[in-house]
Parts: sequence; C-alpha cells; structure tokens
Amino acid sequence: MNYRRSILSAAIVTCLGVAVQAHAQDAQPTGTQATDLDTVVVTGIRGSIEKALDAKRDAATHVEVVTAEDIGKLPAKNVADTLRQLPGVNIASSSASEGGFDEADRVSLRGTNPSLTQTLVNGHTIGTGDWFVLSQVGNVGRSVSYSLYPSEIVDRVVVHKTSEAKLVEGGTAGSVNIITRRPLQFAEPLTIQGSIGAVHSDLPGDTKPQLDALLNWRNDEGTAGFLVQVFNEQRSLRRDGQEVVGGYGTIAEFEADGVTRTPVATSNPDLVGVLYPNLIGAALFEQVRKRQGGVANIEAKVTDDLTLNVNAFYSRLKADNYNRNYMMWASQFINARAPSSYTIENGVLTSATYAPDTTSTAVTPYGVYDMISRPGAESTSKYIALDAEWNASDALKFVFQLGSTKGNGSSPTQDVLETGIAGNAGASWSMNGVGNPIDWSLGGTNTAANHLPQNGWIFGAQGIDVLDKEDWASADGQFFFQSDVLSSLDFGYRFATHERSNDFSLAQGPNWASNWTDINAYPAAGGAYPGDFGVGGNVPSGIWYYTPAQLAELNARFANRNNPERFYFSDVYGVEEDINAVYAQLNFRGDRWSGNAGLRYVQTETDVHYNQALAVNSGIPGAITGSAFGDYLPVVVNNDYNELLPSVNFKFELTDSLVARVSGSKTMTRPDFSALAGSLTLNDLIHEGSGGNPNLDPLVSTNFDASIEWYFAPRALLAASVFSMDMDGYVDFGNVIVQYKDQQASQAAGTDVYSDYLVSIPVNSNGKARGVELTYEQPIGENFGINANYTYVDGEADGGKPLNGTSENTYNLSAWYENDRFNARINYSYRSSFYAGVSRADNFYQDDFDTVSASLGFKATDWLTISLDGLNLNNPKLKYYTENDAVPGYLPHAFYSNGRQYYLNFRFKF
Repeated sequence: MNYRRSILSAAIVTCLGVAVQAHAQDAQPTGTQATDLDTVVVTGIRGSIEKALDAKRDAATHVEVVTAEDIGKLPAKNVADTLRQLPGVNIASSSASEGGFDEADRVSLRGTNPSLTQTLVNGHTIGTGDWFVLSQVGNVGRSVSYSLYPSEIVDRVVVHKTSEAKLVEGGTAGSVNIITRRPLQFAEPLTIQGSIGAVHSDLPGDTKPQLDALLNWRNDEGTAGFLVQVFNEQRSLRRDGQEVVGGYGTIAEFEADGVTRTPVATSNPDLVGVLYPNLIGAALFEQVRKRQGGVANIEAKVTDDLTLNVNAFYSRLKADNYNRNYMMWASQFINARAPSSYTIENGVLTSATYAPDTTSTAVTPYGVYDMISRPGAESTSKYIALDAEWNASDALKFVFQLGSTKGNGSSPTQDVLETGIAGNAGASWSMNGVGNPIDWSLGGTNTAANHLPQNGWIFGAQGIDVLDKEDWASADGQFFFQSDVLSSLDFGYRFATHERSNDFSLAQGPNWASNWTDINAYPAAGGAYPGDFGVGGNVPSGIWYYTPAQLAELNARFANRNNPERFYFSDVYGVEEDINAVYAQLNFRGDRWSGNAGLRYVQTETDVHYNQALAVNSGIPGAITGSAFGDYLPVVVNNDYNELLPSVNFKFELTDSLVARVSGSKTMTRPDFSALAGSLTLNDLIHEGSGGNPNLDPLVSTNFDASIEWYFAPRALLAASVFSMDMDGYVDFGNVIVQYKDQQASQAAGTDVYSDYLVSIPVNSNGKARGVELTYEQPIGENFGINANYTYVDGEADGGKPLNGTSENTYNLSAWYENDRFNARINYSYRSSFYAGVSRADNFYQDDFDTVSASLGFKATDWLTISLDGLNLNNPKLKYYTENDAVPGYLPHAFYSNGRQYYLNFRFKF
C-alpha cells in the first residue's frame, strides 16, 4: 500500500491561515456560496460567446466553457469536435494503434494522453465502450470514446484545468464535464425541437440520414417537468491507407541455427544488419456507423427545499466494418535472395528491386493479403442517476446521488482470410522520405484465381464483449458561514465500484479437416478496390477482394471455432476497483479576491485478473488445459493504494475587467486497464507483441497553474496562462523478451514450437510537462468576430523519452459572421506531431495534423433554421512514423485519408 504526503499539503494549510488573517478586517460580508456556473439559455453565436465568457469569468477556478447556441448547433457533430477549439485541448481520432478516422474520438488536456483527462457527465463518471477490437483487448485506457456522445445532447461543457477537492478524482491533467439539459431550465412550458437532415461523405460517395428530436414539458409553476430526447444518426466511412504493418526488420547474417550464413549474407554482405520495410500494405477500411440513443429526465421540486431529479442516457454505435490490407511480405524473401538493384541510406534499404524467381520449384509468397470483416462490432454507453437536492436550512444544503453506468465494446465475430499472393513473382519498393507514402509493387497477375491459401492462415478473435461498469453513491454538503472571509465549507463522501473486464475470447484457426488450402475451393472475387483508392505514391491497383458475405461463408467452411480448443485466454482479463473518497473544501472571499482550499483522500482497492500462459501439460496445480494455445493459470493480484490530494485556488479581480488566478494541486489517475491486466497480443509473423503489468502504481501529479484574463470589451477576452505538471508514476513502456508458443510454426512442424517474442510492457517512471496558453477573442463591429488560441507544451518522461500525447504546438483560428437571418463560421485547427505509443516494439508518432471546418446557417422562419456544415474540408492526411534504435531519424509507418463530410440539417423549434 502507498500513502503519500507532500509539502504541498502543509503549504496549502499555511497559505489559508495567512490569507484569512490578512483579509479578515477588509472582507465584504458574504454569507453566500462560492459562485457556480449558472444554467444558461443562449440564442445566436454572439449570445453563446457572451454566456461562455461570463461563465468562465465568474467561475471560482480556471475553466473553459462551451455553451450550445441551440440544439445541434455546436460547431461540430460530437462533443470532442466542439472542444477542439479550446486552448489547451487536444483531439485524437483513434485510441489504439489502428490509425485515425474522420471523427474526433478522444480528448486530452495540456499535452498528456487521453487517459489522464477525466470525462464526467453532470458531474459523475460514465461507462464507455470501444467498437474497434484493438481498443477492446489491446490498448484499454481510462479515456472515454466521444463518438458515443452527439453534440445535440449538450447544454454546456465545462473544462476544468485546475483541481478542486470536490471534483471526482481521476484527471491528472484536468476534467471535462458534459452537462445535459434539465426540464425546469426551459423558458416555455412546452418545447418541441429537433432536426432532420443528411450527411454526405465524399470518399465513399454516400449519403445517410440524421435525426434528433426533443420534447420538454414543465408545469406553469415550474415545479415539475420531464424531457425526452432521441437521436438516430448514420454515416458512411471509407479510409484509404498505406501501412508498414510489420515495422522494420533486420537482414540477417545467419539462419535460425546461428551457424549457417544466409544466402544474402554470402552474396551481398553489405546488406547484413540493414533495416527493411516489412509488410508494406494498401489498406482499405469501410464502415457504416449508426449512432442511436436518447436522454430522459424527470425533475420535480417537491417542496421549496427538496428537488428530485432522475436522469438517464443511452447511446449505441453500430460499427460493422471491413478492413483489407494487400501487403508485400519482404521477410519471406529478404534473407534468401539478393536484389537486382538497391539503395542503402543511413542503414535502411530505402529501395530495392527483386526479379521474379524462375528457377525455384518451391513457391515463395512475395505478398500476403488480409481480409477482415467484423459484423456486429459496436459500442454502447448508458447511465441512470438519481439526485436529491435538499436545503436542510438557510446555512446547510445537501446533494445526494445514486447511480449506475455501463459501457460495452463488442466484437462478436471476425470473419478473416489471410492468404499468400504473388508466388515467386518478384517485388520492388522505393521510399520517399518520412512524410510521403512508399512506392511499391508486386509482380505477377494477382487475382482471386491464383492466391496461395496454403501460405496463409485463418485468424481472428470471436465473442469479445468488454464490460465497463461503475455503481456509485455520493453525499455532498455545503455549509454557509456568517463570516466576512469564510464563505462556505464543501464536504462529502463518495463510494464506487468499478469493473472493466472481458470474460471470453475464441481465437479461430484453420480447420485442418477441411480443404482450406485448396485454391479450387475458393470462389471468384466479389469486388475490387475503388478506382480512386490511394493516399499517394505508386502502389498496386485493381486489388480484388471477397465480400463480407463470402468471408462469412468461407469461415463457416474452413475455420475452427471449437471451444475450449480455440479459447484464447490471453484476451480474458478483469480489473475490479472499490473506491472510497472523502473531501473537505473551504471557500473564502475578500475585497476583490476569492479562493478555496481543500483535501481529498482516496482509497482504492484493486483486484487484477489475468491468465498466465504455461507450457502444454505443465502439471502446475490449478492450470486449465484444453486450449490449443497452451495451459493457463488464472491469477489474481491485489493492488491497493491510498492518496491524499490537496488543492488550492485563488482568484483576484485586479480591476473590473482584469482577473488573475493561481492554483496548486495534486491529482491522480489510476493505471490504464490494459496496462494492469492487458491481454497478451502476439504476432506469429514477426514474433512481437504486448502485455500488461498488474503491479503498477497510480500516476500522481503535482500541478501549478497561473493565469490572467482581460475582458477588455463585451464578448472579448485576452488571456494567458502558464502551467506545470510533475508526474510521479507516469506509465511508460519497456521491451522484454518472453518465450511463447508459435502457433503457425507449430502447425507447420507438426510439433510444438516455442519462439522468443519481443513484448512491450508498461512500467512506472516519471514525467513532466510545462506549458503556456494564449487566448484572444473579440467581436468586430456588430456582426463579425474572431478568436484564436495557442498552446505550447514541453513534455518528457524519464531519460528524455517522449511524453505520450504531447504536441509541442497547438493552435486554433476561427472567424464568424451573424445577423438576424444568416450566420457563418469557419474554423482552422492545427496540432503538431506527438508520441502516440508503441507499435511492434517501436515508438510511433502521429505527424503534424490540421483540419478546416465551416458552417452556414439561415433562419428561414421563426421556427425553422437551415444549416450546412462541412468537416475536414481540407481533406487532411493522417501521417504516422516510427523510430528504431538501430538507425538515426524516423521511418514512415502509416498514411490515411478519410475524405470530407457535409451535413445538411433542417432545425425546428416550437
């Protein structure tokens, strides 16, 4: 168990005492609570900006606020897109190493990874799910998938950049609180509003419907009401990509026996030890996303002193997808054959040409082709929360809350074929620097009639259903002092049980009783890549594929999904947490100053469940047998810790328009679920993988923040802030060599073959981040306005390693116009490159990224508004690169293009 105290705790108490004594004689009598963010009802872009700035200015701590102009009129299609425009906020469109898509999915603050940002809804946690399989059993973080939360549900979003004792712990860098509407906040007794529209995605060339509707009723007295909102949104997605799936291999000097020299080492000794790109692929991803759900709320003011509120939310993202990757398999021939021409630059084989092999009687596949269909992939998020607000007296009030939230990420089926291609056909590639796709080609006539199933495999996990669940109860109180300086005391207790788990996974393999290796058992091609496929470079074209229906039929005939033979215990994991938290926070104010100081004590009891791989017939007591992947032993590790988290915030109103703030705090984030109990993922082609570490400590950060805000005109702001985070227990990655059973080699040899795999596991280290934020917002005349912000972050982990998620430079520019009938807005966002994690045991980074969005609106009548929104209008290309310790500089890893999206909506309000 860990119990941390810091000098910061003592400093806060000392500062509080000094402040109280120094200002007691000068303070104005208060007897009222510290200012909270009032509910806002806004109309128009100008009104929305004004309300957001008022909320920011009045807040007790350093926050950013986004308010909804009207239902569905946030400048984006989910909450994350909206937050992109705020200073200090970074957006990512993926959560694992799957590469980015066209919709913002993750939010992070101040140069940290998304797991260090706590996402709340109405002040409580929310269970989440991921539809992509790598995020379900591979990289399972603490972050929330914003793809599940459409902007239409939002009343306002508050981003807390500094901590308070009364905030739920979990956000090292800060927290995002998504606040939904409540029935009694509406001005009219009956409100009906919504939108009907469509979205056109230009890359797939498809248009899908979008619908949301809201009904709110309250009585004339404003003491009872209910709200019902539903949404049904569909969208087609196509992503063209190039991936170097296998990373960069090394040309070997010796065969596996360690004695015999490889043919290429004999013929071309200068190639020994040189790196080469392995599994360069043309990757086509297609998907239809269907987001459906709603919000329900019942609110009743039972008496003048008691208000009850029940709030529920449900969102389901259906995400069937089909991923194809047509690849050159360089590792199959690189050590056996010499290229006819080649170029070596800085230890990398940047270009090479391999002629067709016309002499060998054995067939070597120069390429490999993966087709992976995932019908039924989806994610869900839901919660129900009951609140009771009770004014026990004029000086004491309580808020009680009971709630339950649940998220799921499911991949019930993966229909997969991996097959060899281009037998003895030759290949070539030419690299074009780190920022451009690789030119490459395969020889031969590659069609569905001559692929090589005998050189392939059938893989893919089945039956995955990841649970993310939390039940909680909390009691929060506030006592108001009759004092010139002391304003109020916030205090409370929260208990929660949290579970993240996956109980089942079946890893299919070939059914050796079938004729799956016989090319004559396969059908004709069902389709081909689009004629305009590509992200640049010269690559194979006219690539054939089987349809999802054909893959399902092939797997029904050729796949072995027997349980327990194919039970894949490495994908089964569980983390259970019991959390108790208590806090006390003193709020105080004086003449043109205010502040708060508090302590939050958190106790976490964790049970980590995972399976330890064993040799077949290990004989170890308790080992479970019957799986083709070996014996395994269920293991439970207890990992408990306590943390004391102090915080202090001061606000100084220097003039009527100038506000200064200073803050210090300790915050914590528990380790990612996959870091604790992550599934063991192995790649038999390249003998690499990743795993978890159940003994990780939480990350505890000591933070400082100072800001100054000048509200120099109505709807205008010029602000600057500096911040620092010193992170103890930052989770980094280390690479270790572990021996596992090689499934494909075992089958080929007819006996068990164990190979060394380079496995990346998480480890505790330290990290730090220092940064500056600048904000400028100003109207121009009565109808125009601009805003801009810039964030600089310098972050690093121990030993000068990169800090996950740190973009050194982020900036946003926006301009708008609005009159009584027409409005227009254009936004530009830029994020510089950042370290994104480990892929195939190599560090990989996302390159600089920028995007342009715009919206047009026309008020046709008092009840009808027509809007046209465009996202990704600059058709941005996502670029990723890796670094390898064996060579200087960086190497290209992946390139993706998702195209543009256009939304036309007819919005009504009665």
